[in-house]
Amino acid sequence: MSQGAVARAQVLEAPRRLVTREYRLPSIGEDDALVRVEACGLCGTDHEQYTGEIFGGFAFVPGHETVGTITSIGARAAQRWGVCAGDRVAVEVFQSCRQCPNCRGGEYRRCARHGLADMYGFIPVDREPGLWGGYAEYQYLAPDSLLLPVAGDLSPEVATLFNPLGAGIRWGATLPGTKPGDVVAVLGPGIRGLCASAAAKEAGAGFVMVTGLGPRDADRLALAGAFGADLVVDVAADDPAAALMAQTGGLADIVIDVTAKAPAAFAQAIALARPGGTVVVAGTRGFGTGAPGFSPDTVVFKELRVLGALGVDTTAYRAALDLLVSGRYPFESLPRRCARLEEVGELLATMAGERDGVSPVHGVLTP
Repeated sequence: MSQGAVARAQVLEAPRRLVTREYRLPSIGEDDALVRVEACGLCGTDHEQYTGEIFGGFAFVPGHETVGTITSIGARAAQRWGVCAGDRVAVEVFQSCRQCPNCRGGEYRRCARHGLADMYGFIPVDREPGLWGGYAEYQYLAPDSLLLPVAGDLSPEVATLFNPLGAGIRWGATLPGTKPGDVVAVLGPGIRGLCASAAAKEAGAGFVMVTGLGPRDADRLALAGAFGADLVVDVAADDPAAALMAQTGGLADIVIDVTAKAPAAFAQAIALARPGGTVVVAGTRGFGTGAPGFSPDTVVFKELRVLGALGVDTTAYRAALDLLVSGRYPFESLPRRCARLEEVGELLATMAGERDGVSPVHGVLTP
C-alpha cells in the first residue's frame, strides 16, 4: 500500500446527511491493523442513526457488521487475534480491554474502558484516524478490537449475517436456555427474528411460531418456514396465543421479542408465555412509548422470567459463522439488496420506510 494512500468513507454528518469523505490510511503499529471492507451488513440501528432517532451529536462513519480482509497488521496484534495479513475476518461491534472484571467474565459489552461509548460504527470521525466504521473502503482496527476468522468460501454478503445470526443464537437459544422439545414463540419476522427461529430449532425446539403484523410482514412470514418455523401468525388477523394453543395445546416455554417500534408486542409476549416461562426482550420499543396492554401483575401471577438482551458475544458469533458455513438454512437466498458507498443513503431511507418500495430482509453495503 503506497504511502499517503486514502480511503473513501460515508460520513453521517447529521440526520439524513451522508457525505463521502476521504481519509488518509493510518500507519499501523505493533498493536493495531487495517481491514479492507468487503461488505458491511445494515440493521435497524443503521437506519435509526440515519433518520436521527439515534444520533450522538457528532459526525461518524456508520457500520458495525464488517467483513473484510486484513491488509496490514502489527506483530502483537496478529498474535493477540490469531490472524495475519490476507486473512478474512468479521469485526465485532464492541471492543474489550480484556482486563476489567466485566471483560474477564465474558461481559465485554460492559467493558470498563470502552462499553457502549466505543462501539464500531458510532465513534466520532474527529478521533484519529476517522475510519471507525464499515461504511468505508477500509476500517481501522484498534488494539482492543475483537475479530473472528471467516471461511474463504463464504461470500462476504452472507458472512455479514454473523451479527444478526449471532444475535439470534444468543437471544433464541443461549440466554433463555432453549432445550429439546421447547415451544418457542418469536415475535417479529425480520432478519433477527428469522435468525432466532433457526437458532431455536438448532437448539432442539419442538415447535416454533413466528409472528408478524399485516401486509408489510407477509413476505417475511412466508420465508419463516425455511428458517425453522412450524407456524406463522399475522397478529393483525389472528390472536397468536389462541393460534399457538390450537397447535400445541399450550403456551410458549420461551418467547423471544425482537420487534422494533412495536410497543404492544411486549404485552403479546407476556400473554404468549406459559406460567413459569421465559420472555427475552431484545427489540427496542422507542423511548417513552410504554407498553399498551401490559399488566405487570401478569408477570407475578405467571412467575415469568423476563430477560433483557443487548448485543451478542464471541461464542454466539462463532456458532453463527459455523451455521452459515453448514448451509442448513437458506441464508444465501434471503431477499437481499446490496448498495455501493454512494447508494447506501437511499437503501437506509428505504429500510426506514421513507421511500417507496419494499424494504429488503437483508441490506448490505459493498464498498
